[in-house]
Amino acid sequence: MTRSWIRIRAIAGLLIASPLCLWSWPANAGFEDCQEYVVYGLPGPSGDQLCRLGYALAHDPEKKTPIWVAEHITRERAMAQATRKDLFAPDPDLIAGQRAELRDYKGSGFDRGHMAPNADFNWDADAAKESFYLSNMVPQVGKGMNQGIWKELESATRLWAVQRGGVFVYTGPIYEGQFRKIGKGKVAVPTALYKIVYDPATDESVTFIMPNKALKVQDLMNYIATIDDVETRTGLSFLSAIPEDRRQTIKRAKATVTWK
Repeated sequence: MTRSWIRIRAIAGLLIASPLCLWSWPANAGFEDCQEYVVYGLPGPSGDQLCRLGYALAHDPEKKTPIWVAEHITRERAMAQATRKDLFAPDPDLIAGQRAELRDYKGSGFDRGHMAPNADFNWDADAAKESFYLSNMVPQVGKGMNQGIWKELESATRLWAVQRGGVFVYTGPIYEGQFRKIGKGKVAVPTALYKIVYDPATDESVTFIMPNKALKVQDLMNYIATIDDVETRTGLSFLSAIPEDRRQTIKRAKATVTWK
């Protein structure tokens, strides 16, 4: 896949203030070389839009974190094996001052939390390397969150990809009320995180929303939500390329603990 980078600034007039309002956005605007990851539509028009080998994302230059990250995890990709190499780096395609830097996280007490996890990219060394760009990270509570329940959810997502033959995944931060900022660059700390897993073969999905704090792994299924919940709390619109009657059914459905 050819990698491209396209900077698209949000125009205030295009955005609707209420997250409850829906807007229409082309299914692939700005991602001509990244069709695989946005085939079901862009979750939103704002941010710096980046196309990578293994994922697509929109980056917020003010908060210096992703708005959303989209993946397609196939059975083959989920089953690939490789040794992790931690090579965290600021995103070379973003302008200094509008991106997170390594020094912002240093001594902050927060993990550099992947939105598209490195283990999803064992199928390609370059894709794995790109997963360590800070544009794919948020400040995340480590023990009990990034290193616990969230890691468990990432592993479960790959298992679902194997069981179902492939899934599309959307991950990102939620900011509500007052939130912390870390480092000289004032990188925003999410109050919560979301992950949406969609199976196009069955039109089924499972969605999680978790507060950005230490949680118990055994409580994972307590954080099942709906796509509708994520849209309400972020102002985004997922699966917009799907006919509206089907999309409404998918995004309002709440998966059970037996989703597999």
